[in-house]
Amino acid sequence: MDGTFLEIINEFKQFEQVCAIAVGGSSRANTSDSKSDIDIYIFTDKEIPVTEREKIIKKYSSKYEAGGEYFGSGDEFFVDSMNKQLDVMYWDKNWIENIIENVWIKCYPSNGYSTCFLFTIKNCEIMYDKSGWLAGLKNKLDTQYPQKLKHNIIKRNMMLLKDKPFASYYEQIEKALQRNDSNSVNHRIAAFLASYFDIIFALNELLHPGEKKLVKYASEHCKILPEDFTVNINKLLTQPNPDTLNILNDMVFKLKKCIY
Repeated sequence: MDGTFLEIINEFKQFEQVCAIAVGGSSRANTSDSKSDIDIYIFTDKEIPVTEREKIIKKYSSKYEAGGEYFGSGDEFFVDSMNKQLDVMYWDKNWIENIIENVWIKCYPSNGYSTCFLFTIKNCEIMYDKSGWLAGLKNKLDTQYPQKLKHNIIKRNMMLLKDKPFASYYEQIEKALQRNDSNSVNHRIAAFLASYFDIIFALNELLHPGEKKLVKYASEHCKILPEDFTVNINKLLTQPNPDTLNILNDMVFKLKKCIY
């Protein structure tokens, strides 16, 4: 680890509100590249004042945004000496405990991305763990993929793709195409793909790695993939496309062949 990076970690761990600090993101999913930032997760039991966070950031950065709430509580800043951007997220420890309880123990699925936060916890690198709390969470996830969760993710998201009698993503895309509403088509295709990948990762009993480079990640890690997996996604993302509905039909059909 870069010396400046470790200095920054040491600065943040001095706050009494901090329970643990970890590094995650694309660097831990092996999907990072030269344009990737470094994700730092700071787990707290109370909020750290933005003014106190900013004091640390200003020591290392001439370009920063502190106190952003656009994607949850966080700070983003470019570390001058590292020539690298850090994305610091502040996660309440009770909040992440509840997510793990609801998904891994109670097996509640989502509309896509069901296990993303679990992937982050399981694969993060612990930099500081005041009482061993974060290590305990990681150990909780170091168990066999729950079959009930697998079933629930597949069932919920297959319904969303096309099986719902009303307002499935397929139906919404079909109506958007009839209206020549390209913005809506793109919006619903994005939702379709979110559920599509959620099913694929559940089918393979893998935690969902997030939103970046999913075709590459799935191709490298999933033993079960629908026929024409990459071809169909590439065709679907070429818009406007008169074959959109046929492609969606083919993707659902071939995904079902993997499941049933």
